[in-house]
Formats: sequence, structure tokens, C-alpha cells
Amino acid sequence: MALRAAVLRHVRVAVQTRGLKSNPWAPSGSIRLMSSHDDHLTKEEVAERVLSVIKSFPKVDPSRVTPEVHFQKDLGLDSLDSVEIVMALEEEFKLEIPDKEADKIDSCNLAIEYIHNHPLAS
Repeated sequence: MALRAAVLRHVRVAVQTRGLKSNPWAPSGSIRLMSSHDDHLTKEEVAERVLSVIKSFPKVDPSRVTPEVHFQKDLGLDSLDSVEIVMALEEEFKLEIPDKEADKIDSCNLAIEYIHNHPLAS
């Protein structure tokens, strides 16, 4: 998984083609712009999906879940529950969160920020 993540960080996807009249390097007289972040999720999309994952957690009352909620203080979850939520978020967004970072995610806000800033979140 780590190798895959390392490779994907360097993959470039064609975005668009622009015509250049005097480009000696392009046989057709055009240049291709590349980017690997065009399909990045918006913060609103991330927030909606994070809240959905947390609301579906068995020990959580969905009516108490907001973007500002803290897993332990507001929802009464223990540290094992927090680990399970982070694992569910990894599955939802198809990414791997290192243990050191996962230990810091103890609220919806932190989960939203981390995932929104993660380059491989999908």
C-alpha cells in the first residue's frame, strides 16, 4: 500500500491541451498541461461523508453529530471506538492514515481537515 501511495503521488493526468504557435518540442504545435489533483474532493463533500460515516457508527446517536463534535467528550466514545471510526474513514475515502496521525484525529473537525488535505483522498 505504501508503494502504491508513493507511485500515485507522482502520477500526472492530462488536464487540457492548449495550442502554441511556436513550440518546437510538440509535434502538433500544442502543449499538454498535467495535474494529479483535478479530482480532489471539496471540503463540503468531505464533511458530508465524514459525518455520514460517524452517524452510521453503532454507538453514536446520529442527532448529536455535527462538524464540531468531539468523539470522546461529546459522543462518549472511548479510544477503541475512535480507532474504529478512523478505520471506517480510511475505508470510505480509500486512503491509509498513519498511526501517528490517526491518534490525533479525535473530532469531526480534525477528520475533515486531515482528509480534505490528503492528496489521495477519493
